[in-house]
Amino acid sequence: MSDNLKAKGVVAFIWDFSGKLASNGMGFIISIFLARLLEPAEFGLIAMVMVVIGIAAVFSDSGLGVALIQRRRVLPIHYSSVFYFNIAIAILLALITFFSASSIAEFYDNEELIPLAQVMSFSFIIGALSSVQSIRLRKELNYALLTKITLISSLISGVVGIILAFNGAGVWSLVVQTLTAGIMSNILLWVTSKWRPSLTFSLKALRQLWTFGFHIFLTNLLDAVFTRLDVLVIGKLFTPTTLGFFNRAKALDQMISSYASSSLMAVLFPVLSKIQNDLLRFQNVAIKSFAIIAFVIFLLLGMFYLVSEELIVLLFSEKWLPSVLYFKILVLSGFALPLSILLVSILISRGKSKLVFRISIYKKILFVINLYFGFSFGIEGYLYGLILVVTVALLINIYYGSREIGLSSFIFIKVTLTQLIISVISIIVTLLLVQIMEYNNFVMLIVKSSIFIIFYITISRILKTDSYLFFMEQFNQVLDRIRKK
Repeated sequence: MSDNLKAKGVVAFIWDFSGKLASNGMGFIISIFLARLLEPAEFGLIAMVMVVIGIAAVFSDSGLGVALIQRRRVLPIHYSSVFYFNIAIAILLALITFFSASSIAEFYDNEELIPLAQVMSFSFIIGALSSVQSIRLRKELNYALLTKITLISSLISGVVGIILAFNGAGVWSLVVQTLTAGIMSNILLWVTSKWRPSLTFSLKALRQLWTFGFHIFLTNLLDAVFTRLDVLVIGKLFTPTTLGFFNRAKALDQMISSYASSSLMAVLFPVLSKIQNDLLRFQNVAIKSFAIIAFVIFLLLGMFYLVSEELIVLLFSEKWLPSVLYFKILVLSGFALPLSILLVSILISRGKSKLVFRISIYKKILFVINLYFGFSFGIEGYLYGLILVVTVALLINIYYGSREIGLSSFIFIKVTLTQLIISVISIIVTLLLVQIMEYNNFVMLIVKSSIFIIFYITISRILKTDSYLFFMEQFNQVLDRIRKK
């Protein structure tokens, strides 16, 4: 890619990464307070509602946002048309959810969900009001502004949620926190963004975007449904308390795995879209990005697998101990998501939305099979089966992603296996070294983490793995830029 685009991409990555570090760190601290103030059952109740909200939210964008970013030539009519379309769909979704609240409560056999679902239905409209402003900033790689907005919104909404929880608001503190975050983000995006919708609307402009966005919409819909089916099933078959334990473990795992790659992915997709016609540069960016993500994700997951019990008890208190087993098994499957996101981004940035949808169907078939047979052995059976499912899904993504850009699948498989083996060896060595140690949770967390990180980095350095070399190359470039500033 050109030096200018590369520099802009690096700056965007630094802003997005540092922003997520701050906002996620702050959000994590807020979640600690909330987890200590609220009961697992209250987290289970909001999780039940958010399953429906999360699935329906896919319709509010319909893949048009991704199409705006991927499309090289975007006119003002495209942005305005998408804005009004999103508002209309959001109002429709809000009405449907509001009047379907009793049906949602009936499905879960829990009347407490009716007012929760009705109030949360307004989140669709809140999200739609600033969706285009956010898309434009992403397309322009203006992550500095997005980072500041996210940070401020998270802080204000988190403080509001904690105050309400401290004063006995229960599950409603989680509802108000979610809506406040959206409202604050809206206000800040409208105040800071220069873009305003014009009084124009064109079905032709939407159709131009829909040609690409339709298959992305279907893919996102499938993902939204299937990534929440486990919560839906657990909410139906088990108590809200059990769901609360599971959802706490799942949220912690998702934060770790997505954090390892979300900043890079957010920046990489617009960059890949701009260089989609330069195959050699495209290949170079794809290989390096995959290797860096593999290095980071296996470092994080190996470390958190080791300290899972100490971490959950220290952060959320002993009442969340049942979440430990769920978290440990989820960590074992957490490597696949970040790596798969990159491979899917490769296909989307090159306009292969139909192929992405077809691949998504293959993966969802595997997921359904595990969902059906896994829960026959309880929640643990489903989670162990998930490890196999995500591994096969990653191999499918590697095959189609590498074929699209003319590379051997072995390149990606080798990187994955290398860092996986190094992570496993480092875990075993750490467990052997600490088995005779008996200290408090905080000390054991520090000791286990330190030993694992030292061995993981040392082995990677001795072997001079591609992941380590590419990571250090980018790390040193970031340090150089910081020093120059």
